[in-house]
Amino acid sequence: MASFSFRAGNAAKLLRAPLYALGRLVTLLVPRGERWVFGCGAGIGDGPLEVWRVAQEDGVAAVWLVTDDAEAREVAAIGIPTIRRDSWRGFWATVRARVVVVAFGLGDVNPYGASGAFVVQLWHGIPLKRIGMDSSETTRSPVPFARSLVSALLAFAYARSARRIDLMPASHHLIRGRLESAFELPHGRVLVTGEPRVDPLSTGDAHARRARARRDIADAAGEIPDGAPLVLYAPTWRDGAADPAVPSAQEWALIRGVLERHGAILLVRSHRLGAGSYEPPFETPLIRDLGAERLRDITPALAGCDALITDYSSLAFDAALVPLPVVYFAPDAEEYAATRGLYGRYEAVAGDDYARDWSAAAERLDRVLGDSRERDALVARSEALSERVHAYCDGGNARRVYDAVRARVDQDEHGRRSAARIEGTSHG
Repeated sequence: MASFSFRAGNAAKLLRAPLYALGRLVTLLVPRGERWVFGCGAGIGDGPLEVWRVAQEDGVAAVWLVTDDAEAREVAAIGIPTIRRDSWRGFWATVRARVVVVAFGLGDVNPYGASGAFVVQLWHGIPLKRIGMDSSETTRSPVPFARSLVSALLAFAYARSARRIDLMPASHHLIRGRLESAFELPHGRVLVTGEPRVDPLSTGDAHARRARARRDIADAAGEIPDGAPLVLYAPTWRDGAADPAVPSAQEWALIRGVLERHGAILLVRSHRLGAGSYEPPFETPLIRDLGAERLRDITPALAGCDALITDYSSLAFDAALVPLPVVYFAPDAEEYAATRGLYGRYEAVAGDDYARDWSAAAERLDRVLGDSRERDALVARSEALSERVHAYCDGGNARRVYDAVRARVDQDEHGRRSAARIEGTSHG
């Protein structure tokens, strides 16, 4: 599996510095139009797609920037116009855009043309692990010399990039504080609107959501027997390091035994940027890959699952909306908290009884699938978590974000026109 680390990303960022400077010069000279530009580092889906749908209902002129032919075909299949992100047209579309909508960073669109646009950073999950400027990993030097100086330069670059964010949604007031801190944003830039990316988990009828999600999973991972419990295993990204929870051959056999007892299927969703092999050393239809190359957006699929196994992934917060029982499995919780860092204590989310090895995780899963009391207890834990981190669960998050963007953009435009009239009068 391909792996990505902050160190590699930071090296690339430093090498591209001259291009950012040239792009900034162009944006100072070229006026912006009315079109919106969308992009998402994980491909079509996530929050940008939900906001896109609302914007289209309102007749907004918009385009989606794609990275390759496969993504272009996928986006075009649902009727969305596309432009190659890294082409001259992609640069020009970003330079001329009034609004830029992203979920990971300005690299979701053409980053060299984003200065001066109204930037909407939707982010891609409620943070449990520290992110942005709250984590030292963000500014880790990619070179073995002058590390303090390089880290300081990276911190300056990240802070400068974060200052371009004009609006960022938060799921709850608790989470707003984390985002303001991580991106060093002033009060008023982060609004508690709910996350657009989780709207599919609250829209319409629960039975319809479940049926649609199971169809999508079957299309991506193969036929699912009627009534088979689906367990999603979703370990988080570890900044380029291998996952210490990758099962051994003996542990895979243990997991298979639990699945066989309950007729369940384990769907393995390793992080798209992570490192590690999650393929069992034997053939079995009960353990299936559900990576991003098979299913771009995993969030709506949670509605079709019956349990989640994870460590520090924001999917635990998403699953709380379903709600799903979550088996927390973190073999390195103390080390991870000391290096990457967490917002608060891990036990505040996972409980004091989280699993530290596959033996304990498999035993917990066995009880979840076979004991209604265990399942109900973990569902209740997820419901309590949802109340702590989700201010809305009405499927209207994307609409609230869109309305807030339009209000801010219209206000800015009114201010510019008023300033122009005043300037014209003074010259007269």
